[in-house]
Amino acid sequence: MRKALRWLLALTVSVGTLSSAGAATAAQPEATATTASTTDADIKDRLLAIPGMRLVEEKPYTGYRYFVLTYTQPVDHRHPSEGTFQQRITVLHKDVDRPTVFYTGGYNVSTNPSRREPTQIVDGNQVSMEYRFFTPSRPDPTDWSKLDIWQAASDQHRIFQALKPIYGKKWIATGGSKGGMTATYYERFYPRDMDGVVAYVAPNDVVNDEDSAYDRFFTTVGTKECRDRLDAVQREALVRREPLEKKYAQAAADNGWTFTTIGSLDRAYEAVVLDYVWGFWQYSLLKDCDTIPADAGNATDQEIWDSVDTISGFSAYTDQGLQTYTPYYYQAGTQLGAPTIHFPYIEKQLIRYGYQPPRNFVPRSIPMRFQPWVMRDVDGWVRHHAEHMLFVYGQNDPWGAERFRLGHGARDSYVFTAPGLNHGANVAGLVPDEKALATARILEWAGVAPAAVRENPSVARPLARYDAKLDVRDVEREPALRP
Repeated sequence: MRKALRWLLALTVSVGTLSSAGAATAAQPEATATTASTTDADIKDRLLAIPGMRLVEEKPYTGYRYFVLTYTQPVDHRHPSEGTFQQRITVLHKDVDRPTVFYTGGYNVSTNPSRREPTQIVDGNQVSMEYRFFTPSRPDPTDWSKLDIWQAASDQHRIFQALKPIYGKKWIATGGSKGGMTATYYERFYPRDMDGVVAYVAPNDVVNDEDSAYDRFFTTVGTKECRDRLDAVQREALVRREPLEKKYAQAAADNGWTFTTIGSLDRAYEAVVLDYVWGFWQYSLLKDCDTIPADAGNATDQEIWDSVDTISGFSAYTDQGLQTYTPYYYQAGTQLGAPTIHFPYIEKQLIRYGYQPPRNFVPRSIPMRFQPWVMRDVDGWVRHHAEHMLFVYGQNDPWGAERFRLGHGARDSYVFTAPGLNHGANVAGLVPDEKALATARILEWAGVAPAAVRENPSVARPLARYDAKLDVRDVEREPALRP
C-alpha cells in the first residue's frame, strides 16, 4: 500500500516515538504493580543470556527498565543456515509477573522509552520490534526476495519464543497502520503465540486493482465545504505547475534533492500534489479545514506551495525521501497492494501520471513481482478464524475505506470506528460503550481484568495512569507517504 500522507505514522494509537527520554517521573498506575519489581534486578542478565541477544544501551525511566537490543535472526527462516542479520528490538520492562505487549510499527523502531495504548491499559511490559530490512536491521548484501510478511511474522515468532521463558504471563500483539497489518499477519501465521491482538487503523487491500472504496470515501468524508477547499487547492497546484515547479527546482538545489528513482522532478511534483487531499484526511481533523486557503483561485503561489508542502511534503518523492522507506514500497509492490484513486474534479489534461505504482518508488535494480493471492489469504483467514482480535479505525481516515472485516467463524473479535478521528484513532477515541468493551476485552485477554470489570465491562479503564512522556497520543509525522 502506498500513498497518502506527508508523514509516516508512528501513530499513537500505537502511540508514537518520544522526542526525549531520560529521568522523567512516571505516573504511578491506578492498580497492580507500581514499580519495577526488585525480584527483576537481574533482568538484564536474563535478557543477555538469550543466545543471539546483545545490549546496545540501557536508558533509565522511573518505574521501568528500558533496553535497546539486537537479536540475531536468519535472513531466511526456511533456510536458517544461509545467513543472519541483527534485528533491533527494545524492551520496556515493568515486571515479569505482568503481561507483555508485543508492538511493531512496521518500520523503524524508536530507541526512546514509549508505551503503546494496550501497554498502558494492561500496565505491562512492552517489546518493540524493528521491521526487517529497515536500516539498521538489514542484511548486507540484501536479498529482497526475503522481505515478505511470512518472514517478518517469523521474526516475531522467534523473538516471542526467546522471551516467553522470561515473560511468562499473557501476551498481546499490537501495532498501528502498517504495524496493525503486521500484528494481523503475525496472528494469521502463528495463531497460538499471542493471547490477543489489537490492530489500529490497519489497511486491508484485498484486491489490488479494485479501489473504488477509496473514491467513494472522498465523496462523503467531512463536509462539502472542506472537501471543496481541498479539491480547489489541489487543482490549483496543477494549474500552476510551471511556476511552482520552478520553486521546487530551487528547493531541490538548496537541499541537495535528486529524483533518480522516481524519474524526474515533474513526476515527483505531481505525486506530492495528488497526495494532498488524502494526506489532509489521514493526519488532520475536520476543524483543521480552517487552515486551508478558502479561495484557491486568488491565493498566491506561496500560499498554494505552503499548503501542499505542509500536508504532502515536497521532499517525499526525492531520492533522499524515498531511501529510508524502500522496504515499505517494495512490500507494497509485491504483497501489500497500493490504492489508486481518481480525481473527477480535475481536468484530465492537468494530470500526466496519476497515482503512480510502488514500482516507481523502488530503485530499478531491485526486482519486484506482485503476488495477488497473499492479501486474499490473510483477509479470508481473519474473516473466518479471528479470535481475540480487535480492529480500531478512524471515521475520517482514508486507509479505513478498505479495512479488515469479520465473518462467520470469528470469535470474541471486534471492529470499531472512532467517530471524527483520523489515522491516529485509538480505543480512547471510541464512543463510551465501545471504549469500555474494548478496554475490558484487552484486560481479559491479558489476564489482568479486575473482578469488577469481569462482572461489569462498562467500568473498565486502563490499569496505569496516563504518563505525558510515555503515552504520546498525537499522530507523529515524518516526511514520507505511506500508511
